Amino acid sequence: MARLRAAAGSILFLFVAPGVVAGLVPWLLTGWDSSDPPAWLQVVGCVAIVAGTAVLVEAFARFVVEGIGTPAPVAPTANMVVGGLYRYVRNPMYLAVGSVILGQAAVLGSWFCVAYAALFGVTVWSFVHWYEEPTLRRQFGAPYKEYLRTVPGWWPRVLRHRRD
Repeated sequence: MARLRAAAGSILFLFVAPGVVAGLVPWLLTGWDSSDPPAWLQVVGCVAIVAGTAVLVEAFARFVVEGIGTPAPVAPTANMVVGGLYRYVRNPMYLAVGSVILGQAAVLGSWFCVAYAALFGVTVWSFVHWYEEPTLRRQFGAPYKEYLRTVPGWWPRVLRHRRD
């Protein structure tokens, strides 16, 4: 039952948070009007949108299956989430949302979306630095401090850290 509640909460949060941040706000900024960027840029944008969406869905599922909770601060996980893409970077969800926004910027040729992506990045970094990481340090203690030490926050590593 806990996983079912976690899944329902995660699906709701997926639509409320990333849905608004990477869907509604870019639409409000652009109306999906395109400046007809070059085809190669549109292709790159489509790839970024698809990849970002796939990473986002995997990360949300990981919170349900491994964490038995949601990414929402009001319904956090019972367990630390360190599997899947979280083995390579601590913040795949935020990077995925940024990828979707930048992909939209490329598809539409929108500098408004590029500026919005920059604002999103500063906001998310601040949230992670001043709220999320201190909260997770308190919640999970030494294992989270080790995770901070071994897994980069924003630039995915190519190889997974091995424990001896």
